[in-house]
Order: sequence, then C-alpha cells, then structure tokens
Amino acid sequence: MTTLMRVALRAARARKPQRLVLAVPVAPASTVAELRSEVDDVICLEDHEFFVAISAYYADFREVSDQEVIDILKRFSMQSLKPAKQPAA
Repeated sequence: MTTLMRVALRAARARKPQRLVLAVPVAPASTVAELRSEVDDVICLEDHEFFVAISAYYADFREVSDQEVIDILKRFSMQSLKPAKQPAA
C-alpha cells in the first residue's frame, strides 16, 4: 500500500495543488507516519499498530470487477468534464 500511495501522492503533487491532503478511513500507523512527509495534512480516522488486513475493518468488503471500476470512472469522468452551472445573475 505504501509504495502505490506514495506514487499517487507524488503524481498529485506534480499537478501543483494548493494543498495536498491524504485522507483514509483506516491504515497502519507506520504507513501514516511514512506518508506524512508527502502531504500537507493527513486525516486518518483510525490508525493501528497491529494492522492485519483492510477487510477486517469493513462489514462489507466485496471485490468489484474491473468492468465496475471502469464504469464508475467513466461516469465520474464525464461528470467532471461538464461545465459548472453558473448562478443566475
């Protein structure tokens, strides 16, 4: 998890955001500590010293198919391309 997250954070940082925040619901305490230097702020609802598997922290942790992920990405990608509605003057 750490390597993939670090790559994602560095890719996000390369886009020069005003602020980069890592927000996760649960993570190993060591991972949170390692990634803190990559971001401006970390929000982690639960960090655990003894972290077994992410699925242990969720009541429903079903796998999703590649197609489901592709469909979701397409749906949200198309929404982000739509111009924002301007408020009536």
